[in-house]
Amino acid sequence: MKMLFFGKILLLFCFIFGADTFAIAQENDIVGTWKTIDDETEKERSWVEIYKQGTKYFGKITKIYLRPGEKPDAVCEKCTDHRKNQKVMGLVIIENMQKQGDVWTGGKILDPSNGQVYSCKMWLEQGVLKVRGYWGIFYRTQNWYRVK
Repeated sequence: MKMLFFGKILLLFCFIFGADTFAIAQENDIVGTWKTIDDETEKERSWVEIYKQGTKYFGKITKIYLRPGEKPDAVCEKCTDHRKNQKVMGLVIIENMQKQGDVWTGGKILDPSNGQVYSCKMWLEQGVLKVRGYWGIFYRTQNWYRVK
């Protein structure tokens, strides 16, 4: 009888400890869907799903909040690489990011509004994904928020 009681206690402990470990791991991982904010309007602009493929991370647009005059089936006309004339919805805008400690680097990010491709660095700060695009010595950082 005592063994059954201790077994239940141990099972409960493992469940609680395992749930905490899972929550901590999720907080420290960028995999998932993130809400982007429009720099001009400061309103939601899109959702980007970040996923892992092998050892690298990628991100594609899964939802767009249209501005007045924008078409829901818009293509990346200004892109100059393999994404030229691809639909913006579903477009892979983050490519080949690699985790190095608490930072994801080594990849590129595309701004579909102007077709520019930038070197990229991402990191988490208090649950907010900081996404920085570099062009030479110049950079811009956006805050992305996890979609629950």
